[in-house]
Amino acid sequence: MDKDALMHSSIHIYTSQSHVHLQATQYQKHKYTMAKTSLPLAASFLLLLISSAAAAEAGRLFLTVVNHCPFTVWPAIQPNAGHPVLEKGGFALPTNTHRSFFPPSTHWSGRIWGRTGCSHYNGKFSCVTGDCGHRLECNGLGGATPASLAQFDLHHGGHQDLSSYGVSLVDGFNVPMTVTPHEGRGVCPVVGCREDLLKTCPAHLQLRSHGGHVVACKSGCEAFRTDELCCRNHYNSPQTCRASSHSLFFKHACPSTMTFAHDSPSLMHDCSSPRELKVIFCH
Repeated sequence: MDKDALMHSSIHIYTSQSHVHLQATQYQKHKYTMAKTSLPLAASFLLLLISSAAAAEAGRLFLTVVNHCPFTVWPAIQPNAGHPVLEKGGFALPTNTHRSFFPPSTHWSGRIWGRTGCSHYNGKFSCVTGDCGHRLECNGLGGATPASLAQFDLHHGGHQDLSSYGVSLVDGFNVPMTVTPHEGRGVCPVVGCREDLLKTCPAHLQLRSHGGHVVACKSGCEAFRTDELCCRNHYNSPQTCRASSHSLFFKHACPSTMTFAHDSPSLMHDCSSPRELKVIFCH
């Protein structure tokens, strides 16, 4: 091959390689451009999903438990039969802290109370008041009386989406407790007992610790166990179950609470579509 042919061949080879390199470079740029375009699209889609989930959660009722007492309270939650346990049924809540959680978005009913004086001793958990079988997480168990109770019946009434709530001292008192609704419609008052009844509890209703401190105030039923005071048997009707001097002690101190089994009128309030129901200890 002569010199000019060799030079022409080299130029052709070099040009062909440059063309392949150019094509490869253009392909890489195309991939990079596609990646740059798809990343914002993926991020936008993810943000849309998050926003949709947040919007769904934003309209959903939640419960908040707040402890303003100068000591730790161990809230306990017991569902009524057929309803799920919330938050494993109990937890510790140090002073000036709160905890929020969602109940089911369908019908749920149950109660919340506060346990006091809880401790672990020799591997055993127990509370001075409100104890639920020596467990931190009650998992559906009820609590020992006396105890102040917040009662709930959520998401009933069809399209009205009513949530009923009230505070009961029918089983006695152990800690001040209120229920405060937020953003509901209709009858949505703050109810409960802000008074510390341990300071004024009559001697015959006092429950004392081993150290002699008043830790709870018993109901007349618990103190004396009679059918009349417990509204049992013949007395288990609105006509025969009446207020007693014992229940009147609680009623005079905390008029927006239920104080005996057939307390009338009902102090459970129907609030339509509240955003939040807040249980406050030592409000």
